[in-house]
Amino acid sequence: MVRRYAEGLTSEGIWTITESSKPMPHGVFLLFAKGKRPSVGDIKDFVASNPVVSLVHDPSADAPIRLASNHGEPVAEEGLLDQSANEVSWVELLREGLAFDLNGLAPGDGFAVPNVEHLFDLKEQPGTARFEALHLAPGYHLAGGERTMPVARGLIALACDLVQHFAGIEAIAWPPSKSASSRQYFESVTTAWLGGGPFPALGLTAFRQTFDGALQSVGLDFWLDQELRIEPPLSTDKVAATRLGVRLINQLMIVGGVEGSERIVAPDGSRLVLRPSRNGKFIRVWRE
Repeated sequence: MVRRYAEGLTSEGIWTITESSKPMPHGVFLLFAKGKRPSVGDIKDFVASNPVVSLVHDPSADAPIRLASNHGEPVAEEGLLDQSANEVSWVELLREGLAFDLNGLAPGDGFAVPNVEHLFDLKEQPGTARFEALHLAPGYHLAGGERTMPVARGLIALACDLVQHFAGIEAIAWPPSKSASSRQYFESVTTAWLGGGPFPALGLTAFRQTFDGALQSVGLDFWLDQELRIEPPLSTDKVAATRLGVRLINQLMIVGGVEGSERIVAPDGSRLVLRPSRNGKFIRVWRE
């Protein structure tokens, strides 16, 4: 079987793509200290202790049998292709009927830390000098459905399972919001959401200030195809605007976005207008 999403970081720091031209989906990156990534054997132990997760494919089990030549050199069994450690550094996991690929297992190459701009419960930027990552993404058969809610929730749930099992995971990076969270923070907010609580707007989305003073979400478009934009002067108080943004994102995740103009009452009793931008890519918010 051809390895899927085989992009990795070599020891020379060069990105490579092996046996696949398929673009890597967003997925979740699980950050370990260098040299601390788990192996396929560790993943088997994880599966054995988790009744809702199954190991459905282990490429290392398909590796060719190594024979000894007359000169004592290892050779591949005739008719089978040799496989490097990097080529067998992934597994396919099944959680509640959905398949996910976990790439970057030891002893193969890990992944570089993705671009991170927003930190949650982390004191410093996680960098490639200290960390290397596993990449968890929807499997091949879910291609095209990565952003559907069942698949996205299943992905986050499996990431949470891995965080709870592997103490070596120090941070979790979520590329759609260019954010990284500590293991404790990620587990807390995602477990609450998966259990019926509020959507983790600070973590699975983030906020940034625009050049004209608005407060705009980052990564909400992954979920709703729209970003939230709180317009000035409503955005002048950044703390209050962020709190409002968190409330609005949770509500938007429930209703599925905004198609027309709507009016709501803010927590402080003021009336707000929510209206899509002309291009439909933003949900603009201002006081009535």
